[in-house]
Amino acid sequence: MKILILAPYPIGEAPSQRFRFEQYLTILEKEEIEYNYVPFISLATWKILHKPSNFLKKTMGVLSAFLSRALLIFSLYKYDFIFIHREASHIGPPVFEWLISKVFKKKMIYDFDDAIWLPNYSAHNKAFNKLKYYKKVKDIIAWSYKVSAGNNYLAKYAQQYNSNVIINPTTIDTENYHNRIRNQQIDKTVIGWTGTLTTIKYLHEIIPVIKELEQDYDFTFRVISNENPQFDLKSFEFVPWQHATEIDDLLTFHVGVMPLKADQWSEGKCGFKALQYMALGIPALVSPVGVNKEIVGHGHNGFICDTKTDWLLYLEKLINDSTLRSMLGRAARNTIENKYSVKANTNNFLGLFDEKYLFEKAKGQMSDTKKAL
Repeated sequence: MKILILAPYPIGEAPSQRFRFEQYLTILEKEEIEYNYVPFISLATWKILHKPSNFLKKTMGVLSAFLSRALLIFSLYKYDFIFIHREASHIGPPVFEWLISKVFKKKMIYDFDDAIWLPNYSAHNKAFNKLKYYKKVKDIIAWSYKVSAGNNYLAKYAQQYNSNVIINPTTIDTENYHNRIRNQQIDKTVIGWTGTLTTIKYLHEIIPVIKELEQDYDFTFRVISNENPQFDLKSFEFVPWQHATEIDDLLTFHVGVMPLKADQWSEGKCGFKALQYMALGIPALVSPVGVNKEIVGHGHNGFICDTKTDWLLYLEKLINDSTLRSMLGRAARNTIENKYSVKANTNNFLGLFDEKYLFEKAKGQMSDTKKAL
């Protein structure tokens, strides 16, 4: 079996790619499944894409990417499946997807993990947003052999246009990467958040809460990101995101927060921040939006916070009670291992390409049920 993987960004650079499919690449190799990974933009273009200015370099990088994609069309005959994450090209209509599906008649597997049919872009790339073609998502879904959706909300959207939709959650590699547990009994309490400049806006909901807690408690509010939000807080500390230190930096958190605004875009999110915290034994405090309500069991492995009062109450509890943090952290880790780990989801992912894996998964679940009875 040979698979062509088309992704927006270079390997190892974008969280959605790393935790949607890149961590399964070694498993494909073990299964003797050949693949060719071809990103749309180069590493050089990726490094400037979300930074201000550099318009000419960005434009040249995108034009070069289109040329590379066009040349790739002539090698499609080699592959059994074409796996596309989000889109084959950043801008414009779905020309490549149409050629793959309709002209070359290849089996196209479409994977997405956000409500990407809705406009969402960074302030630095407003000019390129005019060239985006958001309505192409439903066309790509309709042309696909299978659709891999990150959660139930996304799956329901996809099912309007394609009957062959599989829920393939964002997962964590608990064996090789997120493979350590936070010791909740040591160090000054750290309330943490991690994310990119496009999601920092959600933190504004809890800044007043942090400010109020600062009046009574000594803790650190640590933000790991690619851009410093420069919050006016005495507890605030910024840590630049780096792949090499990602796990070490996350392990400094005692509590992880994930506030979200209740809107369509947030409904499509796959709870990635919460999954990362929980995999490391860090209880997550989340807004009751979308898949967060499935991942976090209130009072079991974290807390769901709907109001300012909720955020104050549960952050205060966790600042004061390291034993509670430990208990919730252990349950959080178990949740990830059982439901959202690479190991738990491997057959589901491989089933996108070969139905035997889905059959083996179903057989295993039946066996577990019999044992439980």
